[in-house]
Amino acid sequence: MPTLLKDSTHPSAGPDQSNQEVTVRVVADGGRRRRPRLSSIVSLVVVGALAVGVLAIAGVLTGILDIGNPFATSSVDRSSPALLKELNNLSSYSAAQARFQQTIDVEDDVSILPSFIAGERTTFLANGTVDATVDFSALSTGAVQPRGDGAVTITLPEPRVNPAVIDPKTSRVVGRERGIVNRLGGIFSDNPTSEQRFYVLAQDKLGTAARHSHLVQRAERNTTKMLQGFLGRLGYTDVNVVYTSPTAAARSAG
Repeated sequence: MPTLLKDSTHPSAGPDQSNQEVTVRVVADGGRRRRPRLSSIVSLVVVGALAVGVLAIAGVLTGILDIGNPFATSSVDRSSPALLKELNNLSSYSAAQARFQQTIDVEDDVSILPSFIAGERTTFLANGTVDATVDFSALSTGAVQPRGDGAVTITLPEPRVNPAVIDPKTSRVVGRERGIVNRLGGIFSDNPTSEQRFYVLAQDKLGTAARHSHLVQRAERNTTKMLQGFLGRLGYTDVNVVYTSPTAAARSAG
């Protein structure tokens, strides 16, 4: 934009100052560069961010852009190495195995209060196995008696029912009802809904069920068949296996 500059010049002669000449000079401005407004910059940034967001969403929906799950969690196993406690030699034959399923339904009541105030009822579904094994480690020297003509008699201890093994992958709590007092008390407990109690109960119940089943008889048949096949390859044609209970074995030993 041009600028007006006013110069005052005095006359060359004479004391009269009334007649003065005025000279006007026009100076052209050097053309100042306008700065972009802040609102324009903000608008460009917003439009660019929206464009990038739209492109990203379109890429995820079409499968072109895979950003994974931003809320996914990761696990770090900080467990220490296993500690070897003991080594044992195995000298037993696992002759039979039974699978059981047991529902544990335990209710803890407070006699003077209704169940919705205090008390707890838990239903636990347990799956596990029970093995019946024959111990060969305590056989005496007379346990094998050849009888001639390819016949032999073997005396073995009665198959033993081992403790039940609960499968933690398929065993779980299927129902739990807790009173108000129990829920409030669980806030201050490190493990308010521990399942250890139900694992122990299930192990006892599955062991009892196995002892009342035909697991021992199945183990005797399987062991007899195994020995007949093994000794048959050695030339014995008549293999008789006798099973004695621990009480009978103790009496005969005495």
